[in-house]
Amino acid sequence: RPIDIEDGALQEELEFPTDMRIFMIGEALSRGMSPEKIHELTNIDLWFLYKLEHIVELKNLLVNMDVLDIEFVKKAKLRGFSDIQISRHSKFSSEEVRNFRWENEITPVVKQIDTTAGEFPAKTNFLYLTYHGEEDDIDFNDQKNILVLGGGAYRIGSSVEFDWCCVNSVMALRKKGYQTIMLNYNPETVSTDYDECDRLYFDEISLEVILDMYRKEKFQGCVVSMGGQIPNNLSLPLKNAGIPILGTDPVNIDRAEDRHKFSGLLDDLEVDQPDWKELVSLDDARGFAHKIGYPVLIRPSYVLSGAAMSIASNDQQLEEFLTKATDLSSEHPVVISKFILGAKEVEFDGIAGDGEVKIFAMSEHIEAAGVHSGDSSMVLPPQRVYPDVVRKIKMTASKIAKALEINGPFNMQFMVKDNVIKVIECNLRASRSFPFVSKIFGRNFIDVAISVMLRENVQKVDSSIFDLNFVGVKAPQFSFTRLGGADPKLGVEMTSTGEVACLGKNYSEALLQSLVSVGFKFPIKSVLLSTGSIETKAKFLVTAKLLEKMGIKIYGTRGTSRFLSENGIDSEALTWPDADDGPRTTDYIKEGKIDLVVNIPKNFNADELTNGYLIRRAAADFSVPLVTNIQLAMRIFESLSEVNLHELSPISWSEFKQI
Repeated sequence: RPIDIEDGALQEELEFPTDMRIFMIGEALSRGMSPEKIHELTNIDLWFLYKLEHIVELKNLLVNMDVLDIEFVKKAKLRGFSDIQISRHSKFSSEEVRNFRWENEITPVVKQIDTTAGEFPAKTNFLYLTYHGEEDDIDFNDQKNILVLGGGAYRIGSSVEFDWCCVNSVMALRKKGYQTIMLNYNPETVSTDYDECDRLYFDEISLEVILDMYRKEKFQGCVVSMGGQIPNNLSLPLKNAGIPILGTDPVNIDRAEDRHKFSGLLDDLEVDQPDWKELVSLDDARGFAHKIGYPVLIRPSYVLSGAAMSIASNDQQLEEFLTKATDLSSEHPVVISKFILGAKEVEFDGIAGDGEVKIFAMSEHIEAAGVHSGDSSMVLPPQRVYPDVVRKIKMTASKIAKALEINGPFNMQFMVKDNVIKVIECNLRASRSFPFVSKIFGRNFIDVAISVMLRENVQKVDSSIFDLNFVGVKAPQFSFTRLGGADPKLGVEMTSTGEVACLGKNYSEALLQSLVSVGFKFPIKSVLLSTGSIETKAKFLVTAKLLEKMGIKIYGTRGTSRFLSENGIDSEALTWPDADDGPRTTDYIKEGKIDLVVNIPKNFNADELTNGYLIRRAAADFSVPLVTNIQLAMRIFESLSEVNLHELSPISWSEFKQI
């Protein structure tokens, strides 16, 4: 589609590279700019620019195509156009393009990746689909084939956790006598190791690729629930195209993923949830927000890692974030719901067969609700959740699992406040915490899931696996030091790039072990406190007294320091980063005088140029441990007061399993 940009701005985009440059090159070529001129602006090799020019030329011809022509469609496929791309630039639907291809035998062949650089004939299971070939490199058989869809490239929201689920799925299927096929396109994953599956396709995880594979492989089932959001989003289109899906019916996957349908289901089940409304217009959204009161949570459907999910605190933010959410989820409803301040979040990972929960794990988030589950620190078993709340969560999860007729893995998130539970969301797929809970309990959740999905008779796992003599904590790993300018704070949209899980004989020991693993340094001799609103200042007061008792030097921004002084706690006041007088907070951070920064943002969507941002950014830039969540900050210092750091040493998982 044409990009709405003036010629002068387009030329500037070409000259100064951004993540949009490749699209700007396509736009420039569409407007008639020569490859030589683009080369002059970008220094990109002319060979690549000529290839891009050929693609743009073909795209322009597609716009004027009145009938589907065999030779022209072949040419488009050889140039890399997908059915959807042909459809996008012509008047034909992608289904019409696909049916035309199949009717005229315009289909890809399967080729092996040459792992020997042509030195001698290679025989591998590294495969890909291509139109640049005449015949398949392999023979297809009638064995029991199962296709597992991978998670794609590692990125924020989808990383090694989903790959672990895919690999364990393949291992479980092979043990049961199935020939396994993996479709994935990330060579850095374990699922793309040569010996993990019988056939590995390095190709796009898309409806077109899977349908073309099915015509050759005739697999008996497709696993969509292990690779995260990409395969999950394909479940309903695949079912509608006649692909056999293993596990939960895609119709029910859609009922859980579509925010409007899922919220309606909860209402029908009389399961409590935050007040919500589907977006119809900006005026309606504004009126609903005024009725229930800010802040409100904006939640698009079918997204991973909280993409475009936002907390709006006023009308201006509501309009801004709604535009972002509807752009991302244009085909699905966007729901606005009441954001409940100060609630605890509890995560429920489970496997169900015919709607009956067979095995589950309940993990407690250390941070309050409002921090994405991928960015939060999780503790298993829960340490500060009342037994009655645990019982309510189990009953509610069972009710929802039954209503959705779940067959396989699922993940639910609950918020708890004043012992009242409310459902946040439910994903009918494996979650990024499945490896964590499997290792803590010593029971592979994926093995159970595969057995259920193959319709085997699976008994409920005995509750004795929950009786542990140790605690596990999963801490997030961030990469803000490598992301210049990014605001290093937590929110509803995920930002972490990894995680580390550690074990301890108790909660405090496990937490400190996990923090050391993600870069925290102990002991702490000095701390900078900037504790935000008056509510968080008051909440942190008991912990501040604990800091003083432990002999930790306290620095504070002027407001925080004044509050501490009024409550009998000594601290040294530092000025804001933009102050003319000193000593300034950022100077002390740069000079290595601060061991830990506790900076609590006053609102959910602070301006990038605030003093709080400058403090957080300085901590990231100078590798000073940073905490932006009040609950986590309190728990860290409580743990330091309870644990002798000299006795803190790692113990292997196998040793803990013997305790």
